[in-house]
Amino acid sequence: MDFHARLSHAVTRYRAEVAEPREHLSLLRWQMAEGHALDRRDTFPGHLTTSAFVLSPDHARILLIDHVVIGRWLQPGGHWEEAERFHLSAAREAEEETGVQGLMLHPWHAGEDVPFTIDSHDVPGKPARGEPDHIHHDLQYLFLADPALPLVAQIEEVHAATWKPIEALAAIAPRALDRLSSLQKP
Repeated sequence: MDFHARLSHAVTRYRAEVAEPREHLSLLRWQMAEGHALDRRDTFPGHLTTSAFVLSPDHARILLIDHVVIGRWLQPGGHWEEAERFHLSAAREAEEETGVQGLMLHPWHAGEDVPFTIDSHDVPGKPARGEPDHIHHDLQYLFLADPALPLVAQIEEVHAATWKPIEALAAIAPRALDRLSSLQKP
């Protein structure tokens, strides 16, 4: 399956199986219908990113990064780069940015590539690159990892990587936090 077919499949399943009634994903779906190259970071008004909610096995902690450019704590992630499945792109970002070891796709996904959440959010442009303000359509996946293992922050992109209480998601990703509260721990 090519990128566009995989994205259509992931978004269709997400809307049918996961999304709340008011999660329309209108801009993302419009861009898909128009055939926009969402796999390219120079596609506007938006393009695809992937990110990882890396949980401790007991779901009490979440792995977060202090993002250099954005200047706040976020889940690891970045622009989508070629990968066989979207969650593999998210895993690669988490591993690159934090050095997390033993990363495993959360059982919630049942081995499938359906996102846990899809979050389309505003991102400031970079005038030096001729890049306008735009949208990141972020496919977000759940992973598990052992918080006792060492982390190594990728200092080019993050000031730090650390485990924080799961409640830290309230300010970052409230929808994900709400969904996590209803999950059974593995």
